[in-house]
Amino acid sequence: MAKYAIGNDLGGSQQAVSGTYKTLVSMFATTGTLRRGKLYDILIGTNGTPADNYVEWDVSRMTADGTGSAITPNALDPADAAAAGTAKANYTVEPTVTANSSVFYVGVNQRASYRWVAAPGSELVYPATANNGLVGRARSGGYTGTATFKALVEEQ
Repeated sequence: MAKYAIGNDLGGSQQAVSGTYKTLVSMFATTGTLRRGKLYDILIGTNGTPADNYVEWDVSRMTADGTGSAITPNALDPADAAAAGTAKANYTVEPTVTANSSVFYVGVNQRASYRWVAAPGSELVYPATANNGLVGRARSGGYTGTATFKALVEEQ
């Protein structure tokens, strides 16, 4: 079971947060070697000018890819093979997100960072189905700077 780090710091230009969800990072199964994945650790924050605004963070299910910068998941153990799935960051055209499929949601003050770690057996799972995966997104009614999203994912 190889484990990888993905984040919107790994490629492309970070996109500004707005009043609608902006996809910052995704990991999904692709054609060929299909593996399911488990997202088990999330680190989120903002890297813009500090102010007192809220940012809503979400992880939802996707069923079709959009336009984002391809990133290489970094293996946590250098002896592990490259990830079989695809990871992207900093979307300019949103992927297709399944309605009402949020599996993680939290509102955080812009000045704060936040970390979520899954209890064993409570990881966020995506199937070994082509173009199905998870997206990490952010939105805010007041903050319009950029945000950071780092996730740790295990492929099975």
